Amino acid sequence: MSTPSTSHEHPGVPHQPAPAQETPGTLAPTPSQTIGPFYGYALPFPGGGEMAPTGHPDTITLHGRVLDGAGEPVPDALLEFWQAGPDGSLRGAPGSLRRDPATGAVIGRDGVEFTGFGRVPTDADGRYALRTLPATAPADRPAAAPYIAVCVFARGLLHHLFTRVYFPEHTAAHAADPLLSQLPAHRARTLVARADGERRYRFDIRLQGRAAEDGDEASEETVFLEFR
Repeated sequence: MSTPSTSHEHPGVPHQPAPAQETPGTLAPTPSQTIGPFYGYALPFPGGGEMAPTGHPDTITLHGRVLDGAGEPVPDALLEFWQAGPDGSLRGAPGSLRRDPATGAVIGRDGVEFTGFGRVPTDADGRYALRTLPATAPADRPAAAPYIAVCVFARGLLHHLFTRVYFPEHTAAHAADPLLSQLPAHRARTLVARADGERRYRFDIRLQGRAAEDGDEASEETVFLEFR
């Protein structure tokens, strides 16, 4: 005896398979994308790279490039800098960033106080420049060598990256620094700026390492930090 059909299909219409049933509570994965986010819009503010008070005689210039794994410039990265004050304080100077009274947007600095904070976008060649005071170690970290903390934002980076800039004149302090002293010498070098003229330093940030080509030396990826 044949089993009665429960199909309501019309004769001659091809059978269409039922759609696959998803497990309750699960979502289909969405395609990945690494275009953006774009940090060069709205976040930079006038004077973002001028951390030192206007005309301060001790001002130094820190400059360099942000490079990808192929050694190519990253043209729309955004760098934030945090630095202890000359006395080692991390409090900054409240009110030293001026804001628009109507919108609340940062419109610049007062040109007098040291804020300890800078925000600088890279240009079309991946370059940035920061004018600040010489680095000091935080007062509550007596074993640390003087450094400037850096945070890197860029398209394709879904999580920003943290690193540091140390300076070549503090070599003796580097040997006791809690971070540098734990790194192999070739990795520690990626965190030390090099002198580049009077009161000028060069510090390039490599987001990935680059293999040696045509006899040149391999370029090490900058050491990045994880905070828990």
